[in-house]
Amino acid sequence: MLLPQLIAIAVLQGSTEFLPISSSGHLILLPYISGWPDHGLVYDVAAHFGTLIAVIVYFRSDLHNVLSRWCRSLTGGTKNEDSKLGWAVIWATIPVATIGWLTRDFISAQLRDPVIIAVTTIGFGVILWSADWFGKRVRNTATLRWSDIALIGFAQSLALIPGTSRSGITISVGLALGFTRSAAARISFLLSIPVILLATGYEAWRLFESGVVIDWMGVLIVVAGASISAFLCIAILLRALEKVGVLPFVLYRFALGAFLLTVYL
Repeated sequence: MLLPQLIAIAVLQGSTEFLPISSSGHLILLPYISGWPDHGLVYDVAAHFGTLIAVIVYFRSDLHNVLSRWCRSLTGGTKNEDSKLGWAVIWATIPVATIGWLTRDFISAQLRDPVIIAVTTIGFGVILWSADWFGKRVRNTATLRWSDIALIGFAQSLALIPGTSRSGITISVGLALGFTRSAAARISFLLSIPVILLATGYEAWRLFESGVVIDWMGVLIVVAGASISAFLCIAILLRALEKVGVLPFVLYRFALGAFLLTVYL
């Protein structure tokens, strides 16, 4: 595969995985817009692995606290905000893992059309803007309830639809439930870790079964590029949420959706 295509895959996945604009939708659109052939499963796995590295490195301190407190809660230790977050991540992952497994073939066959991506891009952009506009933004992660975890977990399943955005829908629900922008983003990023890990593991297993020959240099380029761009975008998103909110991302979603409808409808 040509170097420009490898770089495009890496940067596109890395820069859209955590921004509320849908990484899956952008990767599906890449062959349509560029004229390149589909990049295939090998580079999907590499790109997802790169974003997993980025979020783990960026939130390494949070992860250490959450994991250590969660482990202590298993042995009778005092429960606190971090241990609650650990349980929240586990329980909120179950719906998306289950629904994703049951619907994976249908989604791959029926929901990768540019028009569908356009509609979901615009529709969930409206939801994101509405949640930010009407949300009270007064709660922090210490106030997380089991009902919140259930709602965010099931909402995360909607991100299986290309164009939705996993970070976008989880941040939207967090804002609608009254969480601050930073708290909603923190919950979203922590939830992303097991989801990306499961998706990468499943894709890697399919890759292993296929017996395909792997271009390891190309894989390394994609992993590195996705890691760097994802790390930068996490930092950008956290700062942007505090300063300007979600409006820039909403406007981008509207512009992209309108463009796709104009071209493909």
